[in-house]
Amino acid sequence: MEDGILARKGLVLLGCGKMGSAMLEGWLARGLPAGSVWVTDPNPSDWLSGQGVHLNAALPADPAIVLVAVKPQMMAEALPGLRAQGNGSTVFLSVAAGISIATYEALLGAETPVIRAMPNTPAAVGQGITAIIGNARATAEHLQMAEALLSAVGQVVRLEDEAQMDAVTGLSGSGPAYVFHMIECMAAAGEAQGLAPDLAMALAKATVAGAGALAMQAPDDPAQLRRNVTSPNGTTQAGLEVLMDATNGLPPLIAATVKAAADRSRELANG
Repeated sequence: MEDGILARKGLVLLGCGKMGSAMLEGWLARGLPAGSVWVTDPNPSDWLSGQGVHLNAALPADPAIVLVAVKPQMMAEALPGLRAQGNGSTVFLSVAAGISIATYEALLGAETPVIRAMPNTPAAVGQGITAIIGNARATAEHLQMAEALLSAVGQVVRLEDEAQMDAVTGLSGSGPAYVFHMIECMAAAGEAQGLAPDLAMALAKATVAGAGALAMQAPDDPAQLRRNVTSPNGTTQAGLEVLMDATNGLPPLIAATVKAAADRSRELANG
């Protein structure tokens, strides 16, 4: 990143909470000079104040990119001050949930390059996954720059249509919370079978984390990995017969869960 357009023209980070801080830490570790980063945040953390970035200072006139990481409800207050950077070469990259590309075009100008992104909270430990989609003004180079920035906190995938963002929100955006609740449920079930609470939780966390890592690293797909663990008439099969029940098991429950979150995302987007 050091010799690129970001270092020359600058990067503006609007909002630097947990997600913004995780990304900034990744960029600095990859060699982006702190002096080429401007951060606007009304309540900067002690960590942010010590990074050497331009903090709450006058912004460059033509930055390469403005990354919008404020909470959606603060958007109407934060964006009008950046209208001068609209309709130009500056790319606006949004990680704010539920804010459509059309909203940015209305606030900043129809000729503004806009890329919408949906990261998730494992980005805080470099294990996130982010989906991106750009408007008609976002070029291939703009998308590559956004992908390079967002890959500092995990994987990046590209969508074909902005309408897919609601499904992404329901699956990977909200999905970490589903997995956290599964850990809670597994630990509680372990307790019910006689394990001490701390031991049950340690087993549940490590099992989910380990299975996730194996699913990411193994050449087999998850269905094959499941079959690999399942001996005929064994303990795993007994558990899976409950979990995989087509009427009362996990398949209909997860389908309904993701649908409910995606539907809510559509409702929020439509005001």
